[in-house]
Amino acid sequence: MVYDPISQKTIMFGGYDGSQHLNDTWAFDGKNWQQIVTAVAPPPRAAAAAAYDATLKRVILFGGFNGQYLNDTWIWNGAATVPTWTQAKPVHQPVPETLPMLFADPISGHVDEFGGYDGRFYQLTSWRWRQGDWHRLLPAQFPSARAAAVLGTDPVLKQTVVFGGLADVNPVNTWTFDGHVWTQQSPNNQPSQRLMTGTVYDPRFGGVVTFGGFAGIDINETWLWSGNNWSQLFPTQAPRARESMGMAFDELHQQTVIFGGKNGNTLLNDTWVLQTQ
Repeated sequence: MVYDPISQKTIMFGGYDGSQHLNDTWAFDGKNWQQIVTAVAPPPRAAAAAAYDATLKRVILFGGFNGQYLNDTWIWNGAATVPTWTQAKPVHQPVPETLPMLFADPISGHVDEFGGYDGRFYQLTSWRWRQGDWHRLLPAQFPSARAAAVLGTDPVLKQTVVFGGLADVNPVNTWTFDGHVWTQQSPNNQPSQRLMTGTVYDPRFGGVVTFGGFAGIDINETWLWSGNNWSQLFPTQAPRARESMGMAFDELHQQTVIFGGKNGNTLLNDTWVLQTQ
Protein backbone atom coordinates (compact mmCIF):
# COMPACT_ATOMS: atom_id res chain seq x y z
CA MET A 1 0.00 0.00 0.00
CA VAL A 2 1.42 3.41 -0.99
CA TYR A 3 0.22 6.97 -1.49
CA ASP A 4 0.32 8.21 -5.09
CA PRO A 5 0.53 12.03 -5.09
CA ILE A 6 -0.26 12.14 -8.82
CA SER A 7 -3.74 10.65 -8.43
CA GLN A 8 -3.92 11.91 -4.82
CA LYS A 9 -5.09 8.48 -3.70
CA THR A 10 -3.71 5.63 -1.63
CA ILE A 11 -3.10 2.62 -3.87
CA MET A 12 -3.21 -0.96 -2.63
CA PHE A 13 -2.30 -4.04 -4.66
CA GLY A 14 -2.63 -7.75 -3.99
CA GLY A 15 -2.41 -9.61 -0.71
CA TYR A 16 -3.70 -12.92 0.62
CA ASP A 17 -7.31 -13.61 1.60
CA GLY A 18 -6.77 -16.90 3.43
CA SER A 19 -7.29 -19.12 0.41
CA GLN A 20 -5.54 -17.43 -2.50
CA HIS A 21 -3.08 -14.72 -3.43
CA LEU A 22 -4.69 -11.65 -4.96
CA ASN A 23 -3.87 -9.26 -7.79
CA ASP A 24 -6.62 -6.68 -7.46
CA THR A 25 -5.89 -2.95 -7.26
CA TRP A 26 -7.80 -0.60 -4.97
CA ALA A 27 -7.71 3.17 -4.41
CA PHE A 28 -8.66 5.02 -1.22
CA ASP A 29 -9.73 8.65 -1.64
CA GLY A 30 -9.67 9.49 2.06
CA LYS A 31 -13.17 8.19 2.71
CA ASN A 32 -13.99 5.28 0.42
CA TRP A 33 -12.27 2.37 -1.33
CA GLN A 34 -12.82 1.81 -5.05
CA GLN A 35 -11.51 -1.13 -7.05
CA ILE A 36 -9.60 -0.16 -10.18
CA VAL A 37 -9.79 -2.69 -12.99
CA THR A 38 -6.79 -2.54 -15.31
CA ALA A 39 -6.23 -4.25 -18.66
CA VAL A 40 -2.94 -5.66 -17.38
CA ALA A 41 -2.00 -6.37 -13.76
CA PRO A 42 0.94 -7.96 -11.96
CA PRO A 43 0.49 -11.65 -11.11
CA PRO A 44 -1.12 -12.39 -7.73
CA ARG A 45 1.13 -12.01 -4.69
CA ALA A 46 1.49 -11.05 -1.07
CA ALA A 47 4.46 -9.60 0.82
CA ALA A 48 5.54 -7.40 -2.10
CA ALA A 49 6.90 -3.88 -1.58
CA ALA A 50 5.97 -0.59 -3.24
CA ALA A 51 7.22 2.99 -3.09
CA TYR A 52 6.65 6.25 -4.96
CA ASP A 53 9.46 7.39 -7.27
CA ALA A 54 9.47 11.20 -7.27
CA THR A 55 11.76 11.37 -10.31
CA LEU A 56 9.41 9.29 -12.49
CA LYS A 57 6.18 10.32 -10.75
CA ARG A 58 5.27 6.66 -10.69
CA VAL A 59 4.80 3.91 -8.09
CA ILE A 60 7.29 1.03 -8.26
CA LEU A 61 6.20 -2.46 -7.15
CA PHE A 62 8.74 -5.24 -6.59
CA GLY A 63 8.94 -8.85 -5.44
CA GLY A 64 6.70 -10.81 -3.11
CA PHE A 65 5.45 -14.37 -2.84
CA ASN A 66 2.65 -16.39 -4.48
CA GLY A 67 3.89 -19.92 -3.91
CA GLN A 68 7.19 -18.90 -5.42
CA TYR A 69 9.56 -16.06 -4.73
CA LEU A 70 9.24 -13.15 -7.16
CA ASN A 71 11.57 -10.47 -8.51
CA ASP A 72 9.50 -8.83 -11.21
CA THR A 73 9.16 -5.04 -11.29
CA TRP A 74 5.93 -3.23 -12.15
CA ILE A 75 5.16 0.46 -12.62
CA TRP A 76 1.87 2.11 -11.67
CA ASN A 77 0.89 5.17 -13.70
CA GLY A 78 -1.76 7.07 -11.78
CA ALA A 79 -1.48 10.05 -14.13
CA ALA A 80 -3.02 8.23 -17.09
CA THR A 81 -6.66 8.82 -18.00
CA VAL A 82 -7.07 5.11 -17.36
CA PRO A 83 -4.51 4.14 -14.69
CA THR A 84 -2.22 1.32 -15.78
CA TRP A 85 0.24 -1.28 -14.59
CA THR A 86 3.24 -1.85 -16.87
CA GLN A 87 5.85 -4.53 -16.37
CA ALA A 88 9.40 -3.21 -16.48
CA LYS A 89 12.16 -5.19 -18.20
CA PRO A 90 15.33 -4.39 -16.24
CA VAL A 91 18.64 -5.95 -17.25
CA HIS A 92 19.70 -6.23 -13.61
CA GLN A 93 17.57 -6.93 -10.55
CA PRO A 94 17.61 -8.29 -7.01
CA VAL A 95 17.11 -12.04 -6.52
CA PRO A 96 13.56 -13.40 -6.24
CA GLU A 97 12.49 -12.61 -2.69
CA THR A 98 9.64 -11.99 -0.34
CA LEU A 99 9.30 -9.18 2.21
CA PRO A 100 11.80 -6.83 0.55
CA MET A 101 11.84 -3.20 1.67
CA LEU A 102 11.31 -0.39 -0.85
CA PHE A 103 11.66 3.27 0.05
CA ALA A 104 12.13 6.67 -1.53
CA ASP A 105 15.80 7.60 -1.46
CA PRO A 106 16.03 10.64 0.82
CA ILE A 107 18.30 12.60 -1.54
CA SER A 108 17.60 11.59 -5.15
CA GLY A 109 13.91 10.66 -4.93
CA HIS A 110 14.60 7.36 -6.71
CA VAL A 111 13.22 4.14 -5.24
CA ASP A 112 15.72 2.05 -3.31
CA GLU A 113 15.42 -1.61 -2.32
CA PHE A 114 17.02 -3.26 0.70
CA GLY A 115 16.96 -6.75 2.18
CA GLY A 116 14.34 -9.45 1.70
CA TYR A 117 14.25 -13.23 2.02
CA ASP A 118 14.90 -15.63 -0.88
CA GLY A 119 13.73 -18.85 0.76
CA ARG A 120 17.17 -19.67 2.14
CA PHE A 121 18.91 -16.45 3.12
CA TYR A 122 18.07 -12.98 4.37
CA GLN A 123 19.45 -10.50 1.89
CA LEU A 124 22.13 -7.89 2.57
CA THR A 125 22.02 -6.22 -0.82
CA SER A 126 20.71 -2.78 -1.74
CA TRP A 127 19.57 -1.56 -5.16
CA ARG A 128 18.35 1.68 -6.74
CA TRP A 129 15.75 1.96 -9.53
CA ARG A 130 17.13 4.38 -12.12
CA GLN A 131 16.68 4.74 -15.88
CA GLY A 132 14.63 1.57 -16.19
CA ASP A 133 17.07 -0.71 -14.43
CA TRP A 134 18.11 -1.79 -10.94
CA HIS A 135 21.60 -0.54 -10.00
CA ARG A 136 23.49 -2.25 -7.17
CA LEU A 137 24.50 0.07 -4.33
CA LEU A 138 27.73 -0.63 -2.46
CA PRO A 139 27.92 1.54 0.64
CA ALA A 140 30.81 0.96 3.02
CA GLN A 141 28.55 -0.64 5.63
CA PHE A 142 25.02 -2.01 5.88
CA PRO A 143 22.56 -3.01 8.55
CA SER A 144 22.73 -6.79 9.03
CA ALA A 145 20.72 -8.83 6.52
CA ARG A 146 16.98 -8.77 7.23
CA ALA A 147 13.46 -8.69 5.82
CA ALA A 148 10.11 -7.24 6.95
CA ALA A 149 11.78 -4.54 9.05
CA VAL A 150 10.46 -1.20 10.28
CA LEU A 151 11.52 1.16 7.48
CA GLY A 152 10.51 4.72 6.55
CA THR A 153 11.96 7.87 5.03
CA ASP A 154 11.87 11.33 6.59
CA PRO A 155 12.00 13.76 3.62
CA VAL A 156 12.68 16.76 5.87
CA LEU A 157 15.71 15.29 7.63
CA LYS A 158 16.55 13.43 4.39
CA GLN A 159 17.00 10.24 6.33
CA THR A 160 15.70 6.68 6.02
CA VAL A 161 15.45 4.65 9.24
CA VAL A 162 15.42 0.87 9.60
CA PHE A 163 14.84 -1.18 12.74
CA GLY A 164 14.15 -4.82 13.62
CA GLY A 165 12.75 -7.31 11.14
CA LEU A 166 13.31 -10.98 10.35
CA ALA A 167 16.99 -11.95 10.49
CA ASP A 168 19.55 -14.58 11.45
CA VAL A 169 21.71 -11.96 13.17
CA ASN A 170 20.31 -9.77 15.96
CA PRO A 171 18.22 -7.04 14.24
CA VAL A 172 17.28 -5.09 17.38
CA ASN A 173 19.19 -2.04 16.25
CA THR A 174 18.50 1.26 14.52
CA TRP A 175 20.25 2.38 11.34
CA THR A 176 19.80 5.47 9.18
CA PHE A 177 20.61 6.04 5.52
CA ASP A 178 21.32 9.44 3.94
CA GLY A 179 21.23 8.24 0.34
CA HIS A 180 24.91 7.28 0.41
CA VAL A 181 25.93 6.00 3.84
CA TRP A 182 24.30 3.71 6.41
CA THR A 183 25.00 4.74 10.01
CA GLN A 184 24.17 2.75 13.13
CA GLN A 185 22.45 4.93 15.71
CA SER A 186 22.51 4.73 19.51
CA PRO A 187 19.09 6.00 20.61
CA ASN A 188 18.32 6.30 24.32
CA ASN A 189 15.09 4.43 23.73
CA GLN A 190 13.84 2.00 21.11
CA PRO A 191 11.00 -0.49 20.59
CA SER A 192 11.25 -4.17 21.36
CA GLN A 193 12.04 -6.47 18.45
CA ARG A 194 9.23 -6.54 15.87
CA LEU A 195 8.53 -7.29 12.23
CA MET A 196 5.80 -6.86 9.62
CA THR A 197 4.81 -3.45 10.95
CA GLY A 198 3.29 -0.51 9.11
CA THR A 199 5.62 2.49 8.80
CA VAL A 200 5.28 5.95 7.20
CA TYR A 201 6.55 9.50 7.57
CA ASP A 202 3.86 11.65 9.19
CA PRO A 203 4.73 15.38 9.13
CA ARG A 204 2.19 16.12 11.86
CA PHE A 205 4.42 14.27 14.32
CA GLY A 206 7.69 15.41 12.77
CA GLY A 207 9.02 11.94 12.10
CA VAL A 208 8.54 8.34 11.01
CA VAL A 209 5.58 6.60 12.65
CA THR A 210 5.39 2.81 12.96
CA PHE A 211 2.40 0.80 14.11
CA GLY A 212 1.75 -2.77 15.18
CA GLY A 213 3.64 -5.79 13.94
CA PHE A 214 4.61 -9.14 15.39
CA ALA A 215 6.69 -9.11 18.59
CA GLY A 216 6.13 -12.64 19.82
CA ILE A 217 2.45 -11.75 19.66
CA ASP A 218 0.64 -9.28 17.43
CA ILE A 219 0.77 -5.80 18.98
CA ASN A 220 -0.87 -2.42 18.49
CA GLU A 221 1.86 -0.11 19.77
CA THR A 222 2.62 3.18 18.00
CA TRP A 223 6.20 4.52 17.95
CA LEU A 224 7.86 7.62 16.50
CA TRP A 225 11.41 8.02 15.16
CA SER A 226 12.24 11.73 15.43
CA GLY A 227 15.67 11.58 13.80
CA ASN A 228 17.79 10.56 16.78
CA ASN A 229 15.50 8.72 19.19
CA TRP A 230 12.42 6.49 19.45
CA SER A 231 9.44 7.46 21.60
CA GLN A 232 6.17 5.63 22.12
CA LEU A 233 2.94 7.42 21.25
CA PHE A 234 -0.27 6.70 23.14
CA PRO A 235 -3.36 7.44 21.00
CA THR A 236 -6.63 7.49 22.94
CA GLN A 237 -7.90 4.86 20.52
CA ALA A 238 -5.91 2.40 18.43
CA PRO A 239 -6.67 -0.33 15.89
CA ARG A 240 -6.76 -3.93 16.99
CA ALA A 241 -3.31 -5.54 17.30
CA ARG A 242 -2.10 -6.75 13.90
CA GLU A 243 0.78 -7.50 11.56
CA SER A 244 1.23 -7.35 7.77
CA MET A 245 -1.16 -4.43 7.33
CA GLY A 246 -1.02 -1.77 4.63
CA MET A 247 -0.06 1.72 5.84
CA ALA A 248 0.38 5.00 3.94
CA PHE A 249 0.33 8.72 4.58
CA ASP A 250 -2.44 10.46 2.62
CA GLU A 251 -0.87 13.82 1.74
CA LEU A 252 -4.10 15.34 0.43
CA HIS A 253 -6.05 14.70 3.61
CA GLN A 254 -3.03 14.82 5.94
CA GLN A 255 -3.77 11.52 7.60
CA THR A 256 -2.05 8.19 8.11
CA VAL A 257 -4.18 5.29 6.84
CA ILE A 258 -4.06 1.65 7.90
CA PHE A 259 -5.87 -1.17 6.15
CA GLY A 260 -6.18 -4.88 6.92
CA GLY A 261 -3.48 -7.24 8.12
CA LYS A 262 -3.95 -10.15 10.45
CA ASN A 263 -4.35 -10.80 14.16
CA GLY A 264 -3.27 -14.36 14.90
CA ASN A 265 -5.19 -16.42 12.35
CA THR A 266 -7.85 -13.75 11.82
CA LEU A 267 -7.59 -11.73 8.60
CA LEU A 268 -8.74 -8.12 8.85
CA ASN A 269 -10.25 -5.65 6.36
CA ASP A 270 -10.88 -2.61 8.53
CA THR A 271 -9.64 0.92 7.72
CA TRP A 272 -8.26 3.35 10.31
CA VAL A 273 -6.82 6.86 10.19
CA LEU A 274 -4.45 8.32 12.76
CA GLN A 275 -5.61 11.64 14.16
CA THR A 276 -3.55 14.17 16.07
CA GLN A 277 -6.31 15.09 18.51
